[in-house]
Amino acid sequence: MLEALYRGLTALAGPAVRRLLDRRLAAGKEDPARLPERLGHPGLPRPPGRLIWLHAASVGESQAVLPLIDRLLTLAPRPTVLVTTGTVTSATLMAKRLPTGAIHQFVPVDLPAAVARFIDHWRPDLALWIESEFWPNLLRALRKRGVPTALVNARLSAGSHRNWRRAPRTAHRLLSTFRLALAQTATEAERLRDLGLVDVRCVGNLKYSTAPLPASADALAALRAAMGERPTWVFASTHPGEDDLAAQVHRRLAPHVPRLLTLVVPRHPKRGPEIAAAFQAQGLTVSRRATGALPLATDDLHVADTLGELGLFFRLAPVAAIGGSFVPVGGHNPIEPAQLGAAVVYGPHMHNFAEIAAALEAAGGARRVADGDGLADAVRALLTDASTRAAQAAAARAVADDNRDAVDRVMAALAPLLAEAGLRPPGDAA
Repeated sequence: MLEALYRGLTALAGPAVRRLLDRRLAAGKEDPARLPERLGHPGLPRPPGRLIWLHAASVGESQAVLPLIDRLLTLAPRPTVLVTTGTVTSATLMAKRLPTGAIHQFVPVDLPAAVARFIDHWRPDLALWIESEFWPNLLRALRKRGVPTALVNARLSAGSHRNWRRAPRTAHRLLSTFRLALAQTATEAERLRDLGLVDVRCVGNLKYSTAPLPASADALAALRAAMGERPTWVFASTHPGEDDLAAQVHRRLAPHVPRLLTLVVPRHPKRGPEIAAAFQAQGLTVSRRATGALPLATDDLHVADTLGELGLFFRLAPVAAIGGSFVPVGGHNPIEPAQLGAAVVYGPHMHNFAEIAAALEAAGGARRVADGDGLADAVRALLTDASTRAAQAAAARAVADDNRDAVDRVMAALAPLLAEAGLRPPGDAA
């Protein structure tokens, strides 16, 4: 009943959705050159042969599936991997990081006509949806056309689980699209079973299998030369409210840590000018990477307001604080700095990465602190005690290494669906 009502309402919602897209375009949240893709009009021809559609909503999900894409591209006959995302930032990152054989499109809005155009054009042989984004019309189209579909790296929060339980028939109908669900944790696997999914398995988190974030060798050398031997920490992927926290920590530590340099990497680079202006208003000396500036010896803070360069700053800073964890966003991926040898600190809000955070903490590979005072204490301790810092970083890297085979388990679980789509591992007889 609810699904039918949703379908009817969205069939009438075209003009309203177009106005919404126009507002998003004006706010810089849509790509003007590719806006037709959001209405299901393809931006590229469909390549011949098998095609696997992989939908990852945003930046974190799309980066997590890069190792899976690499593995899918080894199948025979070699398929095309179509990756859809919904944000401009994720599209920009995919343009830089997708391997040959994978292509990107924006996911269509969930209007029946847009969905039909998208599916008619791309005709996927297999669909893999990442984490927990469920669009009813897209899922219905996959069911109607009999496309084998799996939910990969599945994540379902306690709040989302409660909300879905209020409409059990609708939840069961939507989720029945997925022939298989591969959950990140046993807890999330049980939540999915409770909503009616039959074949649910816990295979671990693909984020463990991602390669270390890349970095330009030339940019790395230039920054190292500019920074010299200054004690440095990075506050990565900050959200509003956390930038001020970075400044507070810097002012508190500067008298005790001579020549301290604080790197701030905003989650959304367009906030760079605003952040730098706020720091300057507090009497701090600031430079911005987006202007081409390197950190000067006199700079207190350097704002790294560019896209896709976190790999640089995790290599340069021996201590990394995780943004989104000191405000109720849910945190960002702590494995990324751990893979590059940084000692990791985060705040109380790590629910998006609860299982990874718990594993790191149990191994002594990360520090959870309650607030800005705790952050300042942790950063000071780690910057001034090299042996403690090295031990924590080594413990975190060991956790990452021990779980790196998650992509192997995912591929093994997907084998029957891949075979149904006419795909086989390399070397297998046809």
